[in-house]
Amino acid sequence: MRYAMKAKRKSLLWQIYPAMLAVLLLSLAAVTWYGTRVMKDFYLDRQADDLKARVRLIENRVKSLFRNQEVGALNLYCRKVGDASQTRITVIARNGTVLADSMEDPGRMENHGDRTEVVQAFRGEIGRAVRFSHTLGRNMLYVAVPLLNETEQKDSGGIDGVLRMSLPLTDIEKELGRIYRQFTYACLAIALLAAVVTLSLSRRITRPLERIRDAALSFAHGDFTRKIPAYVANSGSVEVEELVTTLNQMAAELDERISTVSRQHNELQAVFASMVEAVIAVDLEERILSLNPAAVSLLGIAYPRSGGRKLLEAIRNQKLSRFVKSILQEVGSEVAESEIIIREEMGRERILHARGTVLRTPEGGNRGALVVFDDITQLRKLENIRRDFVANVSHELKTPVTTIKGFVETLLDGALKDEQQAREFLGIVLRNVDRLSAIIEDLLMLSRLEQEDEKGELELKRTALSTPLAAAIDVCRLKAEEKGIVLKLDCPDDVAAEVNAPLLEQAVVNLIINAIKYSESGREVIVSARSNEAEAVVAVQDFGIGIAQEHLPRLFERFYRSDKARSRKLGGTGLGLAIVKHIVQAHGGRVEVDSMPGRGTVFTIRLRYDRGPTRKA
Repeated sequence: MRYAMKAKRKSLLWQIYPAMLAVLLLSLAAVTWYGTRVMKDFYLDRQADDLKARVRLIENRVKSLFRNQEVGALNLYCRKVGDASQTRITVIARNGTVLADSMEDPGRMENHGDRTEVVQAFRGEIGRAVRFSHTLGRNMLYVAVPLLNETEQKDSGGIDGVLRMSLPLTDIEKELGRIYRQFTYACLAIALLAAVVTLSLSRRITRPLERIRDAALSFAHGDFTRKIPAYVANSGSVEVEELVTTLNQMAAELDERISTVSRQHNELQAVFASMVEAVIAVDLEERILSLNPAAVSLLGIAYPRSGGRKLLEAIRNQKLSRFVKSILQEVGSEVAESEIIIREEMGRERILHARGTVLRTPEGGNRGALVVFDDITQLRKLENIRRDFVANVSHELKTPVTTIKGFVETLLDGALKDEQQAREFLGIVLRNVDRLSAIIEDLLMLSRLEQEDEKGELELKRTALSTPLAAAIDVCRLKAEEKGIVLKLDCPDDVAAEVNAPLLEQAVVNLIINAIKYSESGREVIVSARSNEAEAVVAVQDFGIGIAQEHLPRLFERFYRSDKARSRKLGGTGLGLAIVKHIVQAHGGRVEVDSMPGRGTVFTIRLRYDRGPTRKA
């Protein structure tokens, strides 16, 4: 009887046939994928050959117009041929500037020197690329050929420009989409048929395995008291019976060990995850073994997929890679330290202080490296701000002090005897004393604003913005009239916000005075205010000399001047815009600047309505 029962069982080898069906389906999918790729490449090659032929047809004419520098005629020719052939034609100069285009104004197009097909053409090759066109809003096929000069040489010195033609891939994509759908339907039909055929066989295999799976799940959750029933072993193959016996023995032996390891692991993970510092462990090949959430956030690593990746792949920083290599080469247990700069999006930098040591095995061997990171970006930023502030304020104070000292010494040396000269010198001393007083007063105001902002003691009241804006214009009117500048106010009476009216008036006064200084006689300065459901917006616009773009990010720093010589000639302490920034921040808002040299500047104050309960009403 026992022999007969064993005879009914089959080896697991004869029960893996359904896996072959899965391999067949995967092979079918791979062939389908490969076939569609080949078709796509075939269509693209045909289209590219067609574009090459079209390029050769107009190449001589374009080269002639290009050499004769007939840009207008070249642009008209490109538009005419482009409309007739339903293609886009572009002519690009050696420096990457677009000289002619059949669909766009060349003057509005950006530099094309870095386009893939253009770079290939400048190397003397026939460039080709498939790319999404933001101008036309669809995928395009580009073919570019070099325009050779009179030497007709394809080296870098013999190419004057590039002729590029392109076509939209809409028709090709539609045709490929139809083919893809046909392949997909065929694969689905085959897969459905295979599923029906193998269903009965797979159920015979999976029934005992499902019982084993349920027990294994209990083992995985720490419940080793549950045993796999004997009838499960008798319903399957010899391999299944052996597997059941082995699992039951394993459950009995590892119950206590797994519980201990799980408890220790949970404790370690809790400590590791709770660390504020970023921690990364790597092996001897610099593959990431583990990292905590702080490292994911601080270093911008893709988690948890980073496990097992090379450190340099996850964090592209050569200095960090060299730092880790130096740790792995250390023989002792000394802690190495270094500063690492991580470059983020938008060109921002994050400065990290890294401490690393060798990661030891229980036997004392070298398993890898452990690196701990502290973010010191803000600390470095504060140090730089403090250093710049000390240097700037020292320079700003030293200039009037030196002037005062020089003229006082001149007066003491005998200039007091000449009454007219003495009065002139004393007037200069008085102006410099006034400048010192103004600098000190502005510094004190900045200090008060920072203290009030930190303590949340700024008193805000619902106020119609037309009142403080009109008061600010009245304060600046005399200075504007002296320079022949017209001040205008555009603020509806229903525009209101919770503000500290005197401080807001001071901020707007600073902006108006700044606009007057940098505007020519006869210009206008417009102060306007608008509101919506989210915020109130105050803008001060002038039509003066404007500010270069590179100065805008630092414009609100203390003592920062975009044009130092002109700024000192026009007067001012260099703290006006810094005061504006702190006043707006004390209101829970933000200030923005938009400027272009020669066209004027617009300073915008945005006061949100949902600033929270941190200010007194």
